[in-house]
Amino acid sequence: MFLASYYQLQFLGDMLKKSPDAAAWIFGSPAFPDIRGFVYFYQLYDSVLLVAEVSGLPHNEGSCEGRVFGFHIHEGGTCTGNSEDPFADTGMHYNPNNCLHPHHAGDLPPLFGNNGLAFQSVLTNRFSVNQIIGHTVIVHGSPDDFVTQPSGNSGAKIACGQIF
Repeated sequence: MFLASYYQLQFLGDMLKKSPDAAAWIFGSPAFPDIRGFVYFYQLYDSVLLVAEVSGLPHNEGSCEGRVFGFHIHEGGTCTGNSEDPFADTGMHYNPNNCLHPHHAGDLPPLFGNNGLAFQSVLTNRFSVNQIIGHTVIVHGSPDDFVTQPSGNSGAKIACGQIF
């Protein structure tokens, strides 16, 4: 197990030295102005390596009070909206194959907050980088329950980034 972990970390380190094939700069809604971060997308042969780092996330004090946030690619192409939902124009989860939740192409593992910071890397074959350029990445205020249709009951959209 140690060797596999070592080679996986080496692979991740090598990938992060390269320019990403696409990126999204994350910023918080007016209610969460301190949220900032990035998501990088690296096209591999038949998969995409996604690497995200987000800071300024809301957090609670205490060892059992870590926050978990829904994290998705949405179909819309702009991080705009209205007073009720500042990112309303992001639309629903990216779902080109009309799958049920949590099998949308845009369904991603949740972000686990660590005193306001989150880091994630995930490998997925649900989309290619070219398919998601022009769409958006959303951080939700609550964790995805992976059951509720159509989008997992993830709560308010608290941060957004356009994929370019």
